[in-house]
Amino acid sequence: MRIVVAVKYVPDIHADRRFDEGRVVRSSEEGTLNELDENAIEAALKIVESLPEDEQASSEVVVLTMAGPEADTAIRKAYQMGVGRGVRVSDEALAGSDYFGTVSTLAAAIRKLEEEGPVDLVVTGMAALDGLGSVVPVLLAAELDLPQLTLAGKLEVDAQARTAQVTRELDDALEVLSAPLPAVVSVTDHANWPRFPNFKLIMAARTQPIEVWDLADLGVDPATVGDAGARTHVLSATPRPPRPEVEVVVDKGEGGRALAEFLIRNELV
Repeated sequence: MRIVVAVKYVPDIHADRRFDEGRVVRSSEEGTLNELDENAIEAALKIVESLPEDEQASSEVVVLTMAGPEADTAIRKAYQMGVGRGVRVSDEALAGSDYFGTVSTLAAAIRKLEEEGPVDLVVTGMAALDGLGSVVPVLLAAELDLPQLTLAGKLEVDAQARTAQVTRELDDALEVLSAPLPAVVSVTDHANWPRFPNFKLIMAARTQPIEVWDLADLGVDPATVGDAGARTHVLSATPRPPRPEVEVVVDKGEGGRALAEFLIRNELV
């Protein structure tokens, strides 16, 4: 069983977000592995661990990302969880890529991995916390011409029958869907609890090699990705205005009136 987990290096959710020349600033000091991608990694690792021991030995979980060298932080976090191989696609021409440029690059990297052997499953998180577009899994399935099972609250794989089954949690029902392998699956944060790294894996992750590929390695035309191929561009960006000072109202019998006036004044009713 070979599973590719597509992950993203994102700014820390608690850090100040900022743009530089229309692009999100991503620095190693305040970046991290996308939190929702930890669920995708955990799902992949659990699938391998559910296999018989002889099949586990021949299985592989590959974490794949498209980013600059700072994204090695995210890959090493995946190593700490137990992933055995990491690939980073880096090229100056990728700067400014939109969803379509990102997907075409990731798909090309997956096809390159397939040259070594079949990829049985591609797993992603349900969204990246920097953009929250949630479209990469769908676009990636379309680009690879594979079945897609998205927003899975539960994922099960039958290696013998070559099928993947997911359960979706709807407002008033559970939806069970299945597809033949290979397939693309995105999982939600309800799918599992990502494991805590142990000390041995933390230490090993510090020196574990990371493969770096560029567009030439993938056979991708630079004109189709990055700013050159993007279908959208950020024209301007301004910092979020500071929050106003908090107004504390001590209720001396007129608290209800003060609340009503506040709601009316701010057109909240």
